[in-house]
This record gives sequence, structure tokens and C-alpha cells, in this order.
Amino acid sequence: MQTFLIDFIPVILFLIAFKIYGIYTATLVGIIATAIQVVLTRFIRHAYDKQQLITLAVFTVFGSLTLYFHNPIFIKWKPSIIFWIFGLVFIGSQLFTQKNIAQRMLEKLIEDPSTHIPLSVWKKLNTFWAAFFIGLGCLNLYVAYTFSTDSWVNFKVYGVMSLLFIVTIGQALYLSRYMTHTNRAKQ
Repeated sequence: MQTFLIDFIPVILFLIAFKIYGIYTATLVGIIATAIQVVLTRFIRHAYDKQQLITLAVFTVFGSLTLYFHNPIFIKWKPSIIFWIFGLVFIGSQLFTQKNIAQRMLEKLIEDPSTHIPLSVWKKLNTFWAAFFIGLGCLNLYVAYTFSTDSWVNFKVYGVMSLLFIVTIGQALYLSRYMTHTNRAKQ
């Protein structure tokens, strides 16, 4: 639970800094908060979180460009780059590994050891997540170039979190419906 809360600290601090001081201070706060997040996670879990490391690297590069050129467009690209990297990782896992990312992540959460979900279901979920992240990256750029920076920050914080929450709930319903069907057939 504590690492789950740690994941939201940089986002919350970025939002607060943006609302009080603006995009440039928020960018610096975001970089520092993400670096602290990586260190805290390393301390708590005794391992680095790859997603956090990717986020830190992209945030540092694009945040630094934003600060150096004094142009917020670079920081607005950061979420898209991260989403596209995640999308490509999902695609790559399906092409080059025995178990794709969706299967590796979600099998750990399924409590019933007798539940067997076919590979085709895992492939559908994995493909969906890849498409979702790639689409989310495109949507982020649409908002970044079409709306004000304030609207983009609100979308980045509230819109992206809401979309991730909705998709996660949909995925859980999809899997639970399948698992319920599987369990009934076994009885």
C-alpha cells in the first residue's frame, strides 16, 4: 500500500506546484519528486521499479528541455513518450517473450490457483493495453496542442487517471466474467 501511495506523490506535487507557481516550477518539482520516488521505492522494495526509472529518465530529459528553452511543449510531450514506450513494451512482450506483460502482471493477482486463462485471452488483454497506451499518447498530444497549459495539466492529472481507472475496472470485469464462467464449468 505504501508504494502505491508513493506512485502518486510526484503527480500531486506537480499539480500543487503548477497551481501555485506555474509550469516551470512544477516541472522542476516533478523531476525532483520523481527522483525521490525512485529512491524511496528502492529503499522500501530493495529493487528499482522499471516504470519509475523510465518515467524519471523521460521526465529529466523533457523537463530539462522545458526549463532550458523556457517552453512548456517539451514537458507536454513527456506523457506521450512514456505512454508510447509502455505501448511498445506491451507489443514487444507479445512478440518476443513466452508470457506477455499483461499475463505476467495479472497472473500474480489471480488468487484461485485452479483458474486457467487461455493464452488468447492474455493476448487480447495485452494488445488492448498496447493500443490503449499508444492512443493515450496521441490523445495527450491533441490536448497539449489544442488546449491551454492549465487544461492540459488538468487532463494529465484527472483525465489520464480517470481513463486508467476505467480501463482497469473494465479489464477486471472482463477477467472476472471469464473466471466466473471457467469456475462454473468446473463445478
